[in-house]
Amino acid sequence: MNKIEVNNLLDFYAPLLTERQRTICDYYFREDYSLQEIAEMEGISRAAVHDTVKRCQAELESYEEKLHCYSGYKKRMRLYERMKQQANEEISRLLDQCIETEIE
Repeated sequence: MNKIEVNNLLDFYAPLLTERQRTICDYYFREDYSLQEIAEMEGISRAAVHDTVKRCQAELESYEEKLHCYSGYKKRMRLYERMKQQANEEISRLLDQCIETEIE
């Protein structure tokens, strides 16, 4: 799984991680810090950062396998776009509102 996919899973499941896990994942996946840089900032070993990143990635994947929040979101967004292509102006505005609620 690449960093973009993990970032997308973080958007849905980050609240299920501990605060420390979220911090390390944000640094690694969103801020693109190296394992060594994170270790120095957090005052822990590089190996501890590596283990945390791998454990979090596995947890995020497990949450998605069980809950399907991200895959459901992707499906709904594709359907909204297909509907917008066929919709009149009023329906298109309503679909835009649906899309906005998905993003919030």
